[in-house]
Amino acid sequence: MATDELCFQSLSQLSARLAAGDLSPVALTQAYLERIARLDAHLNSYITVTAELALQQAREAEAQLRRYGPRSPLHGIPLALKDLIATRDIPTTGGARVLEHVLPDHDAAVVERLRAAGAVLLGKLNLNEFATLVPSARYGPVRNPWHPEHSPGGSSSGSGAAVAAGLCAAALGTDTGGSIRLPAALCGIVGLKPTYGRVSLFGVIPLAWSLDHVGPMARSVRDVALLLQVLAGPDARDLACSEAPVPSYTAGLHGDLAGLRLGVPKAFFADFTDAEVRRAFDAAVGVLQEAGAQVEEVALPDLSEAWAIAQVIINAEAYVWHAPSLQRQAADYGPQVRAFLERGRDILATDYVRAQQARARLRRDVLAACAHVDALLTPGALVPAPPLEARTVRLAGREVRLLPALVSATCPFNLTGQPALTLPCGFSATGLPLALQIVGKPFAEATVLRIGDAYEARSDWHRRRPPLPA
Repeated sequence: MATDELCFQSLSQLSARLAAGDLSPVALTQAYLERIARLDAHLNSYITVTAELALQQAREAEAQLRRYGPRSPLHGIPLALKDLIATRDIPTTGGARVLEHVLPDHDAAVVERLRAAGAVLLGKLNLNEFATLVPSARYGPVRNPWHPEHSPGGSSSGSGAAVAAGLCAAALGTDTGGSIRLPAALCGIVGLKPTYGRVSLFGVIPLAWSLDHVGPMARSVRDVALLLQVLAGPDARDLACSEAPVPSYTAGLHGDLAGLRLGVPKAFFADFTDAEVRRAFDAAVGVLQEAGAQVEEVALPDLSEAWAIAQVIINAEAYVWHAPSLQRQAADYGPQVRAFLERGRDILATDYVRAQQARARLRRDVLAACAHVDALLTPGALVPAPPLEARTVRLAGREVRLLPALVSATCPFNLTGQPALTLPCGFSATGLPLALQIVGKPFAEATVLRIGDAYEARSDWHRRRPPLPA
């Protein structure tokens, strides 16, 4: 099989071939490294490529698979990590000059779990500087594989682009206001923000610890489920990490939605929703009905203030973490990022407490509104991928600020902490991916994944490939 064909096989397919001895972890790793070397100068998705380590881990995996068989479905699978996730003795830059020469002396909890599962590390992925809304001034912007002059979303931009372009089998990202789901949506892949506390944040550079999530990004829902199975579970080092039991995330992936009730909001940022996005969303809802789900309208509480609430929390919590470095190395931050972080210095304790109270009320009201359904359906992003330099988007004949148009679909569910999955559900007339978002009850990732898998079984959007050079 040609190298490029191999790099676009699903993690599930690759895992089966590795377990059967039909494919070598070394050959698979070499295929990804060759593709990275050939294409990533165009996309800028990697900050660090750990080629030597990857080949060493692949050789070890090959020997272990031959002798003992696979220890997990990830054994021998080449993955990559957003460069906010600590890796022992490998730079973890946060996309910033401040940390470019810092080598962590420990692995993040998710890296420990991936190593224990036998995964191979291809490298560290580019991102908006410190997971803010600003592309890295140090490492430059990532380009969308579907159209290089358009945004791949952020802040997990490198993760979205690398998976979509076949530069890794899957990746990890982080999500504070949509930073897993938006790159997944705009790059035409699958991304999951798990329930807050489902996956440990130990060793992950925070943006706002009470809103941060770490989760998987891959080319299919089943692949995301396999990754979550390894990542999920308690960790005493993360005080917010849940001790709730971890179910099987693949057991329910059988394509049938009979008995499930799905909610569609009566109104969901209609002013911010592109007409092509709306048509693709309506068609996706119809597919889920055909799969056996009962669809009904849900009256959500007013979500228009969600981003304003989140901004107060993010500014305050980010400033606390960055304050020591801002005092010592202010000039090493990108100017826009420094200004963003320093806004947190002026937030009063009363403002922060009120924002957290507003967040608690929003969570209560959203969960109550969705109590009678198994999951909520929304667009994954309210607009297709905008041009890289865009600051506004034209909707219904008027200019709308880009930021609200991007985060409105995702940010509310960081405030509520619910699991949320985005997956491809179409393309715009100009060939840009469109996405569906499935939002579940807390710790009901298995249900969210079941719904996404049933949709994938009846569509082929997730199998499309961006028009990159051969």
